Amino acid sequence: MTNVHPKVDAVIVGLGWCGSLMAEELTRAGLTVVAIERGPWVETAVDFPPSIDMDELRWDTRRAMLLPPAIETITFRNDPTQKALPARDWNFNEWGYNVGGSGTHWAGMAWRFLPFDFQPYSMTVERYGAAQLVDGLIVQDWGVTYDDLEPFYDRFEKIAGVSGKAGNLKGEKIPGGNIFEGARSDEYPLPPLKTTRLTDLFCEASASLGYHPFMVPAGQTSAAYTNPLGVRMGPCTYCGYCMYYGCANWSKSTPNNCVVPVLMQRKNFSVLTESTVLRANLAPDGKTATGVTYVDKDNKTWEQPADIVVFSAFQMQNVRLMLLSKIGKPYDHATGEGVVGRAYSFQTVSGANIFFENEYLNQFIGAGALSAQVDDFNGDNFDHTGMDFIGGAGILVVSRGARPIGNADFLPPGTPRWGSEWKKAYTHSFQNGTFIFGQGTSFAHKDAYLDLDPEYKDIHGLPLLRLTYDYNENDRRSAKLIEDKSVEIGKKMGAKLVVATNATNQHASPYQLASDHTNGGAVMGLDPKTSALNRFQQSWDVHNVFVLGASSFPNNAGYNPTGTVGALTLWTAKAIIETYLDKRGPLVAN
Repeated sequence: MTNVHPKVDAVIVGLGWCGSLMAEELTRAGLTVVAIERGPWVETAVDFPPSIDMDELRWDTRRAMLLPPAIETITFRNDPTQKALPARDWNFNEWGYNVGGSGTHWAGMAWRFLPFDFQPYSMTVERYGAAQLVDGLIVQDWGVTYDDLEPFYDRFEKIAGVSGKAGNLKGEKIPGGNIFEGARSDEYPLPPLKTTRLTDLFCEASASLGYHPFMVPAGQTSAAYTNPLGVRMGPCTYCGYCMYYGCANWSKSTPNNCVVPVLMQRKNFSVLTESTVLRANLAPDGKTATGVTYVDKDNKTWEQPADIVVFSAFQMQNVRLMLLSKIGKPYDHATGEGVVGRAYSFQTVSGANIFFENEYLNQFIGAGALSAQVDDFNGDNFDHTGMDFIGGAGILVVSRGARPIGNADFLPPGTPRWGSEWKKAYTHSFQNGTFIFGQGTSFAHKDAYLDLDPEYKDIHGLPLLRLTYDYNENDRRSAKLIEDKSVEIGKKMGAKLVVATNATNQHASPYQLASDHTNGGAVMGLDPKTSALNRFQQSWDVHNVFVLGASSFPNNAGYNPTGTVGALTLWTAKAIIETYLDKRGPLVAN
């Protein structure tokens, strides 16, 4: 039996960064909003006090804040000839499992994508010609530009309390910031985080090579701060416990710290926790959604009617919900037709592990986004003429905070796995060992896609999502360049041992912890034949369904996705409030 709630103006599936930002905008406009969150309620003061927040075994090793694969996972294969098998660990799919979603445990790098990242097709063809696009790549423009999103990036950074330094303020290039970034209308709300010995070494070495280092924009507050919603945040203490952890100091930019406290004061907002949405419900004509069906923690089935349905779960979960709800035409790899599941992209990772002889990196000091980077080889910031690839990577070092358990595997090649020699190497490497990380662009390929697995099902009897993916030639060629540049910088830093690393040297695997930045599958664009969503993240087929998050990205940039996810959410919220509520139909002609 299905139980039915009273109808609301909007139902939001997933209360992470996307869901909380959308809920804040809609409730402030006067709409009644219900958010449905799969995980439990968590609260900064209660669930993340310093007495338990530094528990590395609980949060980092056992990943207590992530959705257990036993509840939901993906199946994975490298190509369509293989049988896909369920992933039994996290890595690719580090899905949040609480109010705040993945935004609770993220590291905090709060990037803006480059102007090129939103228009990779038109800018590549204009500069190099179509021959620059490697066979099989899916490269298409997003339908929005950097200039469209700039005001919304600015708004997100102020809500999140981002620390950084502008490198392009109203067209003026400013040394010390990222001179390759798109023009900003305003400075960051807070100055950059403090530097460390590691970031200083990196900046000195890369600058001496002619590159342009800067401190990474960080979702950790460098000073006391009050955001535009009235939430007060405390300055970061550089404890080193950010990624996979909550933040009891109110210093990390999370939905829990920045948005949810405001939402909970509004009478037109409510949240249902420990409840799993199964699908959006469609009207008989299939052109509008009537709400969603979900199962609560007591295994009771409910219907939540709503005029607007917003999918704002993790990227893969959004795609799966689209497929289960039969919204949009599924991608058919054999014919190349269909859009849902098409244009999947990941992250192209390479770099170098470096070991000094007698340094004091003091890696117990850190923050999730306390990093320095060069963007000289990111996006299209360098001339690709004569190269048979597009894209590149930001190259960075990370003073994230080395923890006793996690750092035990970071040792020079050939180190014994146990005994006195292992102890000696570990003691030395804790102060002397680190890595240079090339976080690269990723462009979709016709052979990389998502669909529903024909065999494996979840606890509700619904098909798991199947990922077919391997690195393509564009990935491998760009990764090799970044690998070489990372080795060059590592040697210039004075490292005694520099070991090149390159994830693309082997077949992709769900157990390669190269990145959890998965993208696409329900992408935005200008053509309903190649995109599931229009430029406002509105379904082409069901006009009152909006899909938020990295599932909208037709390609990945050489950055973390969160800042762009936030900006796009605020862009879509404005379109809903100012246009859709009156129009109640497609915002872009199909």
